[in-house]
Amino acid sequence: MEDVLGVYARPYDPAHPVVVMDEKPLQLLADARPGTPAASGRVAREDSEYVRCGTCSIFVWTEPLRGWRRVHALSRRTKIDWAGQVKELLTVDYPDAETVVLVMDNLNTHSIASLYEAFVPGEAFALAQRLEIHHTPKHGSWLNIAEIELSALTRQCLDRRIDGLDTLNTELTAWQHATNADQRQVRWQFTTDDARTKLRHLYPKI
Repeated sequence: MEDVLGVYARPYDPAHPVVVMDEKPLQLLADARPGTPAASGRVAREDSEYVRCGTCSIFVWTEPLRGWRRVHALSRRTKIDWAGQVKELLTVDYPDAETVVLVMDNLNTHSIASLYEAFVPGEAFALAQRLEIHHTPKHGSWLNIAEIELSALTRQCLDRRIDGLDTLNTELTAWQHATNADQRQVRWQFTTDDARTKLRHLYPKI
């Protein structure tokens, strides 16, 4: 916990940006019957019956101090998928950064080993050298700033049935562009001193 809080306390540094990532599973759903659109004096209506169209995983990457995020949905969330997302982060999103400081949870796919499963050793090593990884503790999802982005995304973009991956990614891209244009930042307020006071019951008794 203190390791992650220390990372969040760092000042903004474009050469070493702090990026936080998380994933969200989503079930794709279609209407079993056409609904009734909204009209004057009448709300839109939706049949309670729906059709399952499979599942997917939404990857969220956000740099809190810059007010930037990237979201993309894939049909799976394997080690190969995560590694491909990391490569895009380093080569497309942050090609000029010396090191990307990456905060994420301890999911088994979130490791340097995944890069070696996806790429030849030389490329995997080069990517790994540009990462400084910090894991949130188990049962410590409240420390993951990307969960704040996922919460906003769920309320603002995923509050309806979406039946396909292409449609979903179109909606995610629109949300991403609109939110980035606002440059909505996340300024983390909970410090290490706060943790040692308010969460002192978690510390060893000396």
